[in-house]
Amino acid sequence: MPFLEKGGAFVFQEGVDMSDAPTHHFVYGTLKDFITGEELTDTDDERIRQDLAKMMVEKLGYEKEDLEPRCSIETLFSTQFVRSNIELAVSLKELGKKFLIIRYGAGSLVSRERSAIAAARILEKEYQIPLAVVTNGRDAELLDTATGEVLGTGMDAIPSRSCAEEMVATLEFRPPAEGKKREGEMRILNAFDVEICCRSF
Repeated sequence: MPFLEKGGAFVFQEGVDMSDAPTHHFVYGTLKDFITGEELTDTDDERIRQDLAKMMVEKLGYEKEDLEPRCSIETLFSTQFVRSNIELAVSLKELGKKFLIIRYGAGSLVSRERSAIAAARILEKEYQIPLAVVTNGRDAELLDTATGEVLGTGMDAIPSRSCAEEMVATLEFRPPAEGKKREGEMRILNAFDVEICCRSF
């Protein structure tokens, strides 16, 4: 069950069934999730998400067990409810922590940087996740979530598992954002991730 945090946010750490989520995208039917095998609604966006998961395993060398799909953070401020989706949270078994999140969205990457950083800072309650990737499926940026610095651009900027093993020793897992800082990150997610869907007039 989701839990409501002080400051108006629900945090989910497990896979979320999105099959009943409203969408204006064309639905082709269903497909099986590459990582979990569960049945999902087949849309253009979901196909890109599945391609990202396959790339992480087949090209970049991760195990399926390293990847947690469909994490989400839900926020509610001033009657505005927003679900911020995180396509993949990436861990290393030997590390025992998530070190990277990947967020997908069509269009501009720059406009998605700040919300990805906010998500990485509050997804885990024990620490802040040090790296985030924003991608539109064709291009990507790798972000340092402590500083907001763009560490690399292009799909090749997404670290392979072997590269991640080398990077982990230098990554800083900062203490969790708390109090006003945590609420501020929640508000950023709530403001940046709101979607204005098709309206009837």
